[in-house]
Amino acid sequence: MRATLLYGAADVRVEDVADPKIQNPTDAVVRIVLSCICGSDLWPYKSLPPTDNPRHMGHEFLGVVEEIGSAVTGHKPGDVVVAPFVYSDNTCVYCQEGLQTSCVHGGQWGVHGVDGGQGQAARVPQADGTLVRLPVGEDSELLPDLLTLSDILCTGYHAARTAGVTCGDSVTVVGDGAVGLAAVISAKLLGAERIVLMGRHRVRTDLGREFGATDVVAERGEEGVARVRELTRGEGTRKVLECVGLKDALVQSFGVVRDGGTISRVGAPQYPEVPFGFGDFLRNIALTGGVAPARAYIEELMPHILDGAIRPGRVFDRTLGLEDIADGYRSMNDREALKVLIKP
Repeated sequence: MRATLLYGAADVRVEDVADPKIQNPTDAVVRIVLSCICGSDLWPYKSLPPTDNPRHMGHEFLGVVEEIGSAVTGHKPGDVVVAPFVYSDNTCVYCQEGLQTSCVHGGQWGVHGVDGGQGQAARVPQADGTLVRLPVGEDSELLPDLLTLSDILCTGYHAARTAGVTCGDSVTVVGDGAVGLAAVISAKLLGAERIVLMGRHRVRTDLGREFGATDVVAERGEEGVARVRELTRGEGTRKVLECVGLKDALVQSFGVVRDGGTISRVGAPQYPEVPFGFGDFLRNIALTGGVAPARAYIEELMPHILDGAIRPGRVFDRTLGLEDIADGYRSMNDREALKVLIKP
């Protein structure tokens, strides 16, 4: 089959790799119908040293079950399924606590002999716990929306949930990427009354307004903090959802959060230290967040897509075939595209 491999910074290739096969009784083989490029894929795309052992790329995909192992009971060939961005048994002590990202039998796509999601097919370990059946056909117009359940919608929702967003809340979302826009959707779903979106890309922030943002702040740094404070009578917002992963974004989050408020960071951190000093400690600010256990949220969020209440798939603004995926990486890295949909 064909699959996406990263050989080093900006060196994305689509090559022939071994077809996936059942290796364990709990495996399934899924033919991939849709996948996409994640903002987090851009970090190794920018920085991976050259290697002769390329990284198998992709962790967001949905498709059709082609084959199942002898121990798989929850799925059958022909099922349309979505895969969260890590696999898990969904039964261990961590999974039962809603922490499928810490599953004792789980792991990541594209490493240790597991296929990546940007290819024609994938072997899915722990298929019963990982895959979620979709009640649609493989030609459904809802597939792009449902694909967001694999990562970005659940990540934005994790930010809102861990921040404790409730009805009537005031929320600032830092970042106008796909996860930030999903955080806007999620904050609105949870009843936020005011949602300030901090971003400077007009097309993206316009979409954010359609998703539920009540205000947009294009300024950054101290100017951005001052603008949010101006909008909120000098207080800031009770909840801040940091969806970038850069230190400057977290510093900005501390600047716009209200005393006694909560910051949830779900942007994959590209910095080792957290700028949480004594002054912020004295303000009784809570810092939470982390990697989203997408599997814990899929069944909760799916009905909102199926009934048309939300259309998160609108974040996909470019569609490419698998063979052209390198151009998709380039266009996202150069900010020519928000999020690229891939059809193998």
